[in-house]
Amino acid sequence: MVTLLKLRRCCVGMTSWRGVKRCGVVFVVGLAGAGMARAQVAVDPMALVRRAVQHRLEEDKSYEPLRYVLRKTDARRETVKEIIQTKDGDVARLIEIDGKPLSAKAEQMEMQRLDTLAGNPALQEQRHRSELRDEARVDRLMSMLPEAEIYRFEGMVGCGAGRCYRLSFEPNPRFVPPDIESDILRGFAGEVWIDEAQERLTRLEGHLVSEVHFGFGILGRVDKGGTVEMRQTDVGGHDWELTGLKLNLTGKALMVKSVNVQMEEETSGFAPVAAGIGYRDAIQMLKKR
Repeated sequence: MVTLLKLRRCCVGMTSWRGVKRCGVVFVVGLAGAGMARAQVAVDPMALVRRAVQHRLEEDKSYEPLRYVLRKTDARRETVKEIIQTKDGDVARLIEIDGKPLSAKAEQMEMQRLDTLAGNPALQEQRHRSELRDEARVDRLMSMLPEAEIYRFEGMVGCGAGRCYRLSFEPNPRFVPPDIESDILRGFAGEVWIDEAQERLTRLEGHLVSEVHFGFGILGRVDKGGTVEMRQTDVGGHDWELTGLKLNLTGKALMVKSVNVQMEEETSGFAPVAAGIGYRDAIQMLKKR
């Protein structure tokens, strides 16, 4: 049940994947462009994915905090939040619901919530610890990608202002998940796109080709047919951020409670904030928005 309830965050983290892998075969593919001579491109998908994963992990070590806007749509409503990252964890302010600014009463309640948070550092610390656990979980899953999937080079395609490697992937039948959470990696197939110049994941489209059971089917199940779409973008200074996420997953927790995740997120408006900013300072910035 823990895995199912955390599935969305794990997918965000694999979303932040910025890397994927392949089973160690070198493909030499002839490419033709309009008015261009044929060129030979040699690609080792396994090595490419390992480098993309490593680039992402290295960026985490020198990460600078940002301020951005998150738009989230689920089965209940659409919300817009402004978020500031700090050394004490993220802080968010709700600014829209279903396409409309907050009412005067809702705005007052949001200000009171922020004031309560500012006066309760223990609550923020608890949230921060949860964020750090989620980040560690994502990093652990990412480190398994080269063994969990088999990747094949499908060609070069245009993406943004440059080109991307397009790779297909499918579950590696030899992969043995080391824990319950990593079981999810056994069921996905799809395609990923990796930026040629910076070797960073720009896009992923995956779908569950089989049911995935957790804890021998006792803890839960994710149904076949579920889909995950993710998009990452260079928001400036070679800083790659998750800018799009779409989940369509169903299943059961403890084989009793139905789980239905229908969610779409988009992030935008990225701007740097001062390094070392504390969460109380971020709250004041959000309140003055």
